[in-house]
Amino acid sequence: MRKLFLLFCLAASSASSAKVSESLGYTHYEAKAAPGLSLAAILNQSSPYRPDGQVFHSSTSWNVDWKFQQSARRNGRCRIVGVATHLTGTIDLPRLIGAEARMAEQFEDYLAALRFHELGHYAIGKQAAVAVDSRLRSLPEMADCRALESAARTLGARILQEYEAKGLEYDAKTGHGKTQGAWLGP
Repeated sequence: MRKLFLLFCLAASSASSAKVSESLGYTHYEAKAAPGLSLAAILNQSSPYRPDGQVFHSSTSWNVDWKFQQSARRNGRCRIVGVATHLTGTIDLPRLIGAEARMAEQFEDYLAALRFHELGHYAIGKQAAVAVDSRLRSLPEMADCRALESAARTLGARILQEYEAKGLEYDAKTGHGKTQGAWLGP
């Protein structure tokens, strides 16, 4: 729980330096308990997440949208005068149905670790949104508004690619949550 608190504090301090609005939602897929099956087997059968032949029990998606206002001077030069950045995220987790008490308890512990791992992915999205917002605000005045629009689009896309790569690094570093307790074993 302390890790989760620290993660939220870090994300909140990053977001306070920029004006980013955000919304995070949760969705669930059902995993039905069945006699004789382990929790891992139940989740593996039920999970909709199977990239490249691997099975994952949860997923986070995030998207950063931004709009900016620009102002053209009489000489045609253009600058950004306002930025509005919004982060939207969705975390999809399993919901175990019909499990006996022992398995339900095991699932709750595992679910907490999955949630913690996925909130790490969302925190990366939040960092991306803050970076987009602050770096767009600091774009220099340009020769005209078309050049400024093009530079802003290119910069935003490059930042998103950078943070998508950080998400892959996060998964590699944590073994897709294994080092954070999101592991059921073989």
